[in-house]
Amino acid sequence: MTVTIKKSKAKGIIAAPPSKSMAHRALICGALSGGSDVHNIEYSNDILATLDCLTALGAKIEIQDSKIKCGGLNPFNAKETTLDCRESGSTLRFMIPLAFLSGAKITLTGSERLFARNLTIYEEIAKQNSIFFEKGKNSLTVCGKLKSGNYKIAGNISSQFISGLLFALPLLDGDSTLEITGEYESEPYVDLTIKSLGDFGVAIEKCGRIYKIKGNQKYETKNITVEGDYSNAAFLDGFNLLGGDVLVTGLDESSLQGDKIYKKMYEGLKNGEKQFDLSNCPDLAPVMFALSAVFGGAHFTGTKRLKIKESDRAAAMQTELKKFGIKVDVNDNDVTVHGGELKAPSETLCGHNDHRIVMALSLLCTLTGGSIGDAQSVAKSYPDYFEKIKSLGIVIGRR
Repeated sequence: MTVTIKKSKAKGIIAAPPSKSMAHRALICGALSGGSDVHNIEYSNDILATLDCLTALGAKIEIQDSKIKCGGLNPFNAKETTLDCRESGSTLRFMIPLAFLSGAKITLTGSERLFARNLTIYEEIAKQNSIFFEKGKNSLTVCGKLKSGNYKIAGNISSQFISGLLFALPLLDGDSTLEITGEYESEPYVDLTIKSLGDFGVAIEKCGRIYKIKGNQKYETKNITVEGDYSNAAFLDGFNLLGGDVLVTGLDESSLQGDKIYKKMYEGLKNGEKQFDLSNCPDLAPVMFALSAVFGGAHFTGTKRLKIKESDRAAAMQTELKKFGIKVDVNDNDVTVHGGELKAPSETLCGHNDHRIVMALSLLCTLTGGSIGDAQSVAKSYPDYFEKIKSLGIVIGRR
């Protein structure tokens, strides 16, 4: 799908969409309980992938508008099955440890891009536990049982590995520890997992870089409402830096979401700040690259892991910002967006099958006009994004 956006300004009040990060976590915890209600769900492709996988493992899922009743999953009793993770990295990395619990042969499938992303941490853990682990271009088959024990994980790869283990280890008979080694990036995402586990009665003790996990814990039945999403609110709030007047509601100021730092970053851009560290908030990279182009450029560090997202996000934004007349330098762990005059692109922009690239480019198109291909990829996290910004006065066409 190609979306054409004309020069226009956003104005109005809009609610932030539900947090995809918290929805994944609440649904998994709820499924592992006897039966819970999870409210304020938006059915993005990633959330649908998690729901499909939980159902395949044996959970009872009942969808009632924006509420989901879920429960009854005993992963130790899971039978041989296939889990379709689609393009969701969170789904894949959260499901693998649960798949390690039954001893049954379980195959996880998805896009080639998804399985090009690193899984070596789980492969090493599988070897420690004599678990069969066979990875293909778009699948992974595992068979074996995870044991309680002491595990070490490098902190600079993905917090999703840590979170995945935190869902599974409390269910095992013995106690476990999880030690984070090296540089620890995206720690706020692990804090979200610990919060969600705590909401469902599962306790994790954090001692510096070591998580202490008691075994034989039970997920309690709860009634949970998913909080608003700072990651996608950043795009809505971004219109305010471009002359818009948008009030984004439904965000919890006490939230543990790491991406709520976008508000401080936006203030920095407006005040002429030129240095930003994205180590703990890589999902903000596309929108920060786009907005910095409007504010005379900036230098970003902590960008190494952008290569392993839905697209190579630094390279993708380099390509697309060039179409606006903006030069971008991409190095191994830093990106420089140079200042320059923003020009209307003379060719269709490419969304690189990446929801955050598409939304970032949409902001710039409201200043210059332009068309974006692969626009349907917003469905990964924000299916009605274009309808929402159209309601704010952004002029949009499709083909």
